[in-house]
Amino acid sequence: MSIRTMIVDDEPLAIERLQMLCAREPRIALVGTATDGEAALRLIEGLKPDLVMLDIAMPLLDGIGVARAVSGLGIRPAVIFVTAFEGFAVEAFDLAAVDYMLKPVAHDRLTRAVDRVEIALRTQLPEALATTSEPQPEWAEEFWVPHRSELIRIATDQIDRIEAERDYMRLHVAQHSYLLHQTISSLEERLDPQQFVRLHRSHIVRREHIARLRHDGSGVWFAALADGGEIRIGRTFLANARAMTGR
Repeated sequence: MSIRTMIVDDEPLAIERLQMLCAREPRIALVGTATDGEAALRLIEGLKPDLVMLDIAMPLLDGIGVARAVSGLGIRPAVIFVTAFEGFAVEAFDLAAVDYMLKPVAHDRLTRAVDRVEIALRTQLPEALATTSEPQPEWAEEFWVPHRSELIRIATDQIDRIEAERDYMRLHVAQHSYLLHQTISSLEERLDPQQFVRLHRSHIVRREHIARLRHDGSGVWFAALADGGEIRIGRTFLANARAMTGR
């Protein structure tokens, strides 16, 4: 599989180093480079590459801005952010980046990133099937969360419940939990309502993780969870719980 690739970085030396790495990766076919965000957008629109290796810290239009603008053009190349900064990782993966590589990039690290790109490109729907008369919502399939000194991938179908903790969301996955910097409302908008239900202003629960609903005789309802826990259902969200039962 030949992956038509663009490199975008405001440092010519960084572009040269990536070019040398890409020359050692037979699956990559380099089709262009750009040293600023605006030039990158013009080239991406004209060349329509399969993959864009994108620096973040660039003057005027940075890499995050380029990625957002590309999605607005209706072009969906795979994006790998290549940067010296760790602090943009969560925002990068919120933009559906395939990978996030820290400089300097080693050859084996690039190989793993290209493996992920191949998988992403092979699982994309053909354009004819992806185009419908009405836009379809794209529910999040995964979240990348910081854990110790790395970022780990959490698939949404692994999440049992989500609990708000001030400006963070705690994702409960079996016996483990991870913090994600996001509001509960924005997170709710990204989750498939067929899989998740909001039961409280501070709680979202995967439907399959709910064992039963019960009330205490005074009108207060609770959701009993598969792990033995229990969540009080907020009055505002009681309709969500009743809808689960078809009542």
